[in-house]
Amino acid sequence: MHHNPTQKKQRYLYEIDFMRILFISGVLLNHTVNVFTDAMNSDSSAYYGLISVRMMVHFSRMGFMFMSGLVLTMHYYDNHNWLGFLKKRFNGSIWTYFIWTFIIFTLPMLVGMSSVSNNLLAKYVEHLLQGDLYYMYYLLVTLQLYLVFPIIVWLFHRWPNAHNRILVISFVFQLALTTLIKYKLWYVDTSSWPYWFHAYSINVIAYQFFFIFGAYTSQHYEAINTFIHDHIRTITIIFIILSLGTIAYYRILNQNILGLSSDHAHSANQPYMMVFDTVAIPLVFWIGKQYAAWRERGMPQILEHLISTGAKISFGIYLDQIVGLLLLEWLLKLANLSDWMLLILLPVGWLSVIMVSFMIAWFFYKVSPLGFMIGRPQVHFKDIKIWFANFRHTTVTDSNIEH
Repeated sequence: MHHNPTQKKQRYLYEIDFMRILFISGVLLNHTVNVFTDAMNSDSSAYYGLISVRMMVHFSRMGFMFMSGLVLTMHYYDNHNWLGFLKKRFNGSIWTYFIWTFIIFTLPMLVGMSSVSNNLLAKYVEHLLQGDLYYMYYLLVTLQLYLVFPIIVWLFHRWPNAHNRILVISFVFQLALTTLIKYKLWYVDTSSWPYWFHAYSINVIAYQFFFIFGAYTSQHYEAINTFIHDHIRTITIIFIILSLGTIAYYRILNQNILGLSSDHAHSANQPYMMVFDTVAIPLVFWIGKQYAAWRERGMPQILEHLISTGAKISFGIYLDQIVGLLLLEWLLKLANLSDWMLLILLPVGWLSVIMVSFMIAWFFYKVSPLGFMIGRPQVHFKDIKIWFANFRHTTVTDSNIEH
């Protein structure tokens, strides 16, 4: 019989906090690595070593997508007020997308890292439609997810006894799609196609399995937890093998045999990486459960508070990462360090980006009304309407008293 955990319990799942922190940290590590490799000489051994191992933390992107599917389904599986859902979700995301795309578009010009171009408005609108500025693709994908999410929920409701089948079909489709993109479509001239069809990173269909995997997990939470607990040794061994295998995968298959460009070789749309990401997510889930258990037994209060706060502002950390990344890029240009010194300083750069991003997001979260900058507004439109109505009423009353 179909089991829906959201009906039985609404207890807070602390492992989700930890998973959010780990995945956003992994995403920032990926983006920090990009800054460091850009600062390196592409012929050096330090550069080649770094780009050879960078795919090991690739799973954080798909983990972020998985979390979106998981949390949305937990909250909305039995709440089918889709008009209210779309209104709330778009109000929380679309304005932040407009604002941060504008900031990311103009900030490099203001600090002299890019030249001011003509037709600024047209370029800005183009970036909005393409989501191609400093990792804004995630917001564009999320906005598409909100549109298709009711269909995902309908699928699970329509076939309550076939959830395993839905997951398997989704997995096979994703595997076929990534194979098609890597080995066929990459070599086809798709420039005349509509942008959404050839820019796979902003296409919600390119991530469909991870959204469905998240939805599936929310509806079979305890069964998934038991399965992972019982097989964690096997999952960990497979993860380690696949993780180390990304080095050989990149160097031998993608570079030496297939002769792929760097972008193609590191693309998210590869069948091997899709399988690797799928194995990594249960491992992170298990680590999250260990965090939750540690928290119950008693852990340092400051660490618990840090993770709890970080989870609340993880979306904001993603949004404002541009500040820390641009600052890091500027500092590396000033320092003009050797490639080996850059490699040694990578962890410092990564932690610095995390710290800067955390502090900015936390500031927006705590200082009203700036919460709207990270999708967590302290003041809502209905509050403004109430305040305005009260203000008008007070003004009219005072006017009557005066007369």
